[in-house]
This record gives sequence, C-alpha cells and structure tokens, in this order.
Amino acid sequence: MFSITPPLLGRDHLFIILHKTPKFFSTCTRQNYQSSSFAVRSSSSLKEIEKPIDRELSSNLYASGPFPAIIAAKRVVLVRHGQSTWNEEGRIQGSSDFSVLTQKGESQAETSRQMLIDDAFDVCFSSPLTRSKRTAEIIWGTRKEQIITESDLREIDLYSFQGLLKHEGKAKFGAAYRQWQIDAANFNIDGHYPVRELWDRARSCWNKILTHECRSVLVVAHNAVNQALVATAIGLGTEYFRILLQSNCGVSVLDFTPQLEGGSPYICLNRLNQTPNPPVAGSSAGRKTSQRIILVCHGSLQTDSEASIPCTGDRPMNMLGVIQSQKTAELLLDLKLSTIVSSPKMASIETANAILRVQEAADCLGADCVPRYVEIKQMQNLGVENILQQSKKDSTVPYIQSTWLNGYEDGAMKAIWDLSGQAWKSLLEELSSVSEAENIVVAVGHPVVHIGLIGHCLNLKKEWMGSFHLDAGSISVIDFPDGPAGKGVIRCINYTAHLGRWSIPITRSALDDEEF
Repeated sequence: MFSITPPLLGRDHLFIILHKTPKFFSTCTRQNYQSSSFAVRSSSSLKEIEKPIDRELSSNLYASGPFPAIIAAKRVVLVRHGQSTWNEEGRIQGSSDFSVLTQKGESQAETSRQMLIDDAFDVCFSSPLTRSKRTAEIIWGTRKEQIITESDLREIDLYSFQGLLKHEGKAKFGAAYRQWQIDAANFNIDGHYPVRELWDRARSCWNKILTHECRSVLVVAHNAVNQALVATAIGLGTEYFRILLQSNCGVSVLDFTPQLEGGSPYICLNRLNQTPNPPVAGSSAGRKTSQRIILVCHGSLQTDSEASIPCTGDRPMNMLGVIQSQKTAELLLDLKLSTIVSSPKMASIETANAILRVQEAADCLGADCVPRYVEIKQMQNLGVENILQQSKKDSTVPYIQSTWLNGYEDGAMKAIWDLSGQAWKSLLEELSSVSEAENIVVAVGHPVVHIGLIGHCLNLKKEWMGSFHLDAGSISVIDFPDGPAGKGVIRCINYTAHLGRWSIPITRSALDDEEF
C-alpha cells in the first residue's frame, strides 16, 4: 500500500525568497479562515439540514440524490446568455421576459458561436426566455437539429423583485433585499425560497438531459440556473449560490462518465466560466474585489503524452509548455501582481519566471508607466509531482478523461490533499500580508495541487478532487470580495482561451479519442 508523509516544514520554511525584498510573514494560525465554513444543505432536496458543521462538508452531501445511469460518456456545455438590456440597466430580471440582447450581447453570442463552431453537438436545450433563446439561435447557427426549449431552464423566480432597479429593491424591501444579498439560500419573498426552488429545478433538468439520447449537449440558459446546474451536478448545496461565477456568454463544461457497475455516473467539472473576454477583468458577482489568487498550471513537460501520467517528475517544459507560459504571462500583463509563489519544480519555476519577466517589462510593453517590482517565492507544499510518480495508478483511466484522478489510490490523494491544505492556508496568509489596495497573488504549480487548492477554497473533502479537471497552461481565478477571511468566489476554472491555437478544445471528447 502506498504511503507518504508530507514534509514537516516550519512556518518559516514554507517559502524561499528568490527575488526582491522579503515581506514580513505572519505566524498566526488565522482561525477565522476555518470558522467561515458553509452550512450543509442537500443538493437534491428543498429540505435543509439544520445543524452546525466544521470545516468539511458532510460526505452525505456528495452521495445524495443519484443521477440517472448512462451507458456512454456524455459532455454537457453550459452557456449563459449574452448581455441583455436589463443587465445593462442594472435591473433585476429573474424569470421575467421583457429584456432582449444588447448589441454587445449579440456580439458576445457570436464570439461563443465561433468558439464552438467546429463542435458536433447532438442537441441544444434552451431556456424559453427571449434573451436565452436568441443566444442559443446565434450559437446554434445553421445546425439542422431543432432547439429544445425547457421551462425548468428559465432564470430564478424572484417574484416581487423582478423588474426593479437594484436601488429600488433596496429601498422597497429593505431587510429582505439585504438577505438576498448576503444569505440568498435562506432568502424568502412572497412565501417562496427562490434559491431552494432553483436547486430543485436544476435537479429536474439534469434528469431530462441525462436521459436524452445524445452524447454532446449544448445548454443555453442564465446566470443563476447555470450556477445551480454546476453545483447540483458535483453535489454542492444552495449555500454555494454566487460562489461559482457565470458571466455573460461564459462557457462551463461538465463530463458524465458511466460507472462499470451502473448507477449514478462519475461527474467532473472540466471547466467553469470560460468567457469571450479575459477572466481577469471586471467585478465578482457584481461586487468589486481587490483581493485575488490566480492559480497558474505550468506548461506541458518534455516527454508528456496523453497516455502517460501528466506532468510528473521534475522536468523542464517542452516547446509547447514554453509557449503556454508566455501566453499566460501576456494574459496577466494588464494586472499589477503583488507576489508570484511557485512550486520548487523546474517547470513551475520556468513558468513563474516567464510571468515575472513580462511584469517587469510592463513599462516597455506599454501596460504601465513605470517598471513593476514583483516578489517571487517558492513554496514546498505546491510540489506534488513525487507523490504522483510514486503512486500506483489505475491504467484504465486515461489522462484525457476528466475523471483520471479517480485512478489514484487513496494514500496518494490524502497526501496531496494535506499538502494542498497547508499551501492554501499559506496563500491566504500571503494575500492578507500586503497592505496595498490591490493585492494579487499568483500561485504556479502542478494541475493536481491546484485542484486541491480549489477544493480547500470551497471547503470540500478530498473525495471531491475527482470532480475537477485542469489542463497544462490553464489558469483559475479566485476572488475575495470580503477579503482573505471571507469566502472565495470562483471566477473561472481551467481557463485556456488565452492559449489560442494551443488551447484544449472546449468540447474535446471525454473518453479516448472518440469523436462525439
């Protein structure tokens, strides 16, 4: 049986300062991060579990509410509609049908159409609301199959809130509007709990989508309902509302893989909120944020192949990896980074240095009027390659399948989970150690350690690690609108659009090289 003990590193050994002036590092345990845990609620029922919890969610949530069994792999691509007239006005839409796409919204939909133009979807499900139907029509283009409208895909029902400008809702409803902002899961209006009803509808949608005779599905709907679809698919409850961001025309991908023994399929979030515009700009769920962690996966390694265990060992990047790291550095040029924290492995250091060089040349590149000085560090807990290399892996689960992490034995997953937990605490401390108005920390490492970091951000257990997938060269962005002690809002996961022709296609087959 594989077993490994994480290195016992003191707080002052977690980082090796490589560049610029070292910053004071707090040694406090920051218990406030642990106390901001989510409350447990069932993802498949309107019934609440009224009891306090610790840092980790109950494993019962993960196993609750099985989905229909499938006989072949299925990929579902979710797209939110383009900007609408009421989006532009700041008006609460809900499930009303009085807004239409703006010119910008039509352009966003066209960009999404170009992004998905070569993908052979079997079917398209759309919300019946005009703004969503029009987006679906643009993306669907000249495909012959008829778009299926599904009432349960309509936006969240907000009853008396609908049609109000946000300041009008605040003035008219006071405490109720405040609860909608800070505790949406328990928000009640006109005798209804909108978010709980939405989660119930999302489960109903999945039953219809998974039982449809198709393998590649396009779903065009709305912000809240797409959040609910993602959350219910991977077993998250209503407390995750507004945690998994869905921007206008943002694309999210979920892979469903049948289990050999039948029953509910394996479900993996392949990517979240890949947007027509770069994910590093704009607000977080309508709230301004100046605190952010960006997770950068290093580029492809020499001798990497789809059939092998990806990115293991301590090897330099190949030419594709060098291009990927440079593309990532260019994407981050418009941001003034505070700190770059890297795994001690060669590929991560190479990627971190590429980002640093571009940041320091910001004035020459026209992105800033003065040179930027960015601190770069190494964090031992971001290095998990040796664990993966030593672990026995089920060879029947190829890397190109989103659920490939499920092939690793439990001892390896626990070791990675523990290391990533230590790394997550250190990154939060790093984020809170800078007193500047804007603080952006970039962490560079292996895709698997970043999956662990995302899991810890969402307050999950190690069993959830197989529910996420990251590609080499991708970025994931986590915002903290309430500061590092508050909940992290996931702006995107596995974003690769910045890689251009070297990116992984959004609807690439989830199993072997078989075309959908």
